[in-house]
Parts: sequence; structure tokens; C-alpha cells
Amino acid sequence: MNNTLATIDTPAALIERSRMQRNIARMQQRMNELGVRFRPHVKTSKCIAVAKAQRDGGAQGITVSTLKEAEQFFAEGFTDILYAVGMAPHRLQHAMDLRRRGCALGILTDGVESARAIVEFGRANGEVFDVLIEVDTDGHRSGIRPEEDALLEVAHVLHDGGMRLGGVMTHAGSSYELDTPEALRAMAEQERSGCVRAAQRLRDAGLPCPVVSVGSTPTALMAEALEGVTEVRAGVYVFFDLVMRNIGVCTEGDIALSVLTTVIGHQADKGWAIVDSGWMAMSRDRGTQKQKRDFGYGQVCSVDGTVLDGYVLSGANQEHGILSREGAPDTGIAARFPIGTRLRILPNHACATGAQFPEYQALSEDGSLETWGRFHGW
Repeated sequence: MNNTLATIDTPAALIERSRMQRNIARMQQRMNELGVRFRPHVKTSKCIAVAKAQRDGGAQGITVSTLKEAEQFFAEGFTDILYAVGMAPHRLQHAMDLRRRGCALGILTDGVESARAIVEFGRANGEVFDVLIEVDTDGHRSGIRPEEDALLEVAHVLHDGGMRLGGVMTHAGSSYELDTPEALRAMAEQERSGCVRAAQRLRDAGLPCPVVSVGSTPTALMAEALEGVTEVRAGVYVFFDLVMRNIGVCTEGDIALSVLTTVIGHQADKGWAIVDSGWMAMSRDRGTQKQKRDFGYGQVCSVDGTVLDGYVLSGANQEHGILSREGAPDTGIAARFPIGTRLRILPNHACATGAQFPEYQALSEDGSLETWGRFHGW
């Protein structure tokens, strides 16, 4: 028997394929218009089928956040891979093994100590690693600021040590804290100009810098120009989520990932319906809590994906979710959502919610479902 939304067990992670394809086409068209190569970050889905759809849409290469991802995607024919997390020395053997099996794996550093470890390991093993330097353009997380002396010091350690200095990359993660087109455009330009400035400093010092890589979903979609940039990376755009909705780069109707859930009980006097999707299904990510609209643990939709305005997953235990109406309690909630009712919950953070599941149920427009595997761990 073929599974349907009425028969599969819950909770289940659903991908609405038509929305996903629309998101892929939108981002790729934007990158084509801006004249840059697009390297999607596959940590969002960790799914071969999704990455193949991105590649079929025009993406060139992929970005990963773990070497396990690199292994899995390389095994499926993806060879141009950037491991966009600072390289720890104990992972160099794994990275080298991948490269020697034919994977064009690029690695990342943002410090002299790390760069020296890469050089020492490479020299000891006769390996020339492709290395990018991470640049901090917004004070959000990792990287070397464009004007720091350390930028040239790290570059010289790598280049003089015989490694291949691939270029610079940055990620404007603080774009997630913005919510107006003007602020997002300004951040996109700050990200671009900072990374391009870092690249120019390397070139002025006689060092190679072929790659200038920038990206986050908000800045990729809101950038007005990308002069000097060679590639863009973005990940969550493929599914979108409620954080992205609050930032202003998508609507609820663009969110391709949801959790299918079932009503299993009520606390009618409190205006609660209890569903079988707690934080083990939705994750504990409360990314909308500090934004202009707090969706609790997720926005409630009917089983066909229609947003039920005002109804959110307001609380979550491990396997229990509390569905309620914002504002005054819905005393008729038991009649509105009887036991066995199937609903969808849109997530705050698609990457975190997807990570709770071993597989996706990909929903086609004809209502058929196809199981797509995803992988966990490091």
C-alpha cells in the first residue's frame, strides 16, 4: 500500500516538493542575475535527493559542515566540496583520505595555529591542501577581520608552507538579526565589501586569491550587486522557515519543510490540544522568540498546508506538543481539532527540525509520498 498523509506514522518530516523547487529556482535565478557561481550549503537538508535537485537547478559544488557529509555526498558523485568549518588537526587525515580518493575538498582556517597544523601535516604526508581563510565581516562568529595583520600572517604560513591558498570566505550570520530590506541590503554590502577587501589585501601582498566566497540566505537574496565576489553560499533557502519569514525573505507559503503531527488529547479548560510532536520532533530552537513575531515551537497548519492563523505550538515536552490559540484560549478546541486530526507544523529553524529525523517524506502535488533518506552525526 502506498503511504499518504493520512496513513504514515507521525511525527514525520514533510518536504513539499513544489515549494522546494520554487525556492531552488528563485535562488539560482538571483545568482545568475548577479553573475556569480552558487555553492549551496547542504547542511540544511543533509539529503542526497535535495542536493541533486539543487545541482540540477544550476548549483556548482556544495558546502558541508561535517566531513561525514563530505563522505556521503562524495559517494553519490559530488566532488567539488567545501568543508566550511575551521579545520581541527585531528580531521586532517580524513580530509586527506577524501582528497586522495578524488574529492576536490577545500578546507578552512582562521588562525595561525591552525594554518601551521595544516602545513605540518601536509608536508609530512606529501599533500597540498586547498585552503580558504575565513574572514569576519560582521562580528558574528569566526574569522579574521579584513584589516587584521593576522590575515596576511595566516596567508603567508599557508602559501610559504606549500599549501594552495584558495582564497577567502565569509558568512554574515548576523543577517538573521535583521528584518528590513534596507538593513539586509546594507548587511549584504558589508559582507561583500569586507570579503573583497580581504581578497585585495592578499593580492596586494603578492599572494593568490582566486576564490571570494560570501553568503547567507538573507544576504544572498537581498544583495544588489556582488562585484568582486566569485561564489555565494546559502543553505536554509531550500526549505525556508519561520525565522526567514520574520526576516522578510519568504512567506509562510514558501516554507517547504513541515512536521506532520496527530492530535492525541486535549486540555479543553486551558484551550489546549495535545499533539504527538514535541521538541524531539520540532527541536528546541526558539529562533522566533526574539523576533517581531514569536511562533512558539511552530506555526500550525491544516493537513493540506493552509496556515491556521493564531494557532501555534505554544509549548513542547519531549514527545508532547501543546497547540493553542494566541490570545484568548479556544474553549472549543476539542471540537475544532478532534482526536486523530492530522496537522502540519511549520518550523522555526528548518536545519534544526530536519536534524531530528532520519528521513523525509517528499510530497508531490498529486499527494504521493516518496521517502528520502538523510544522515545524522559527524
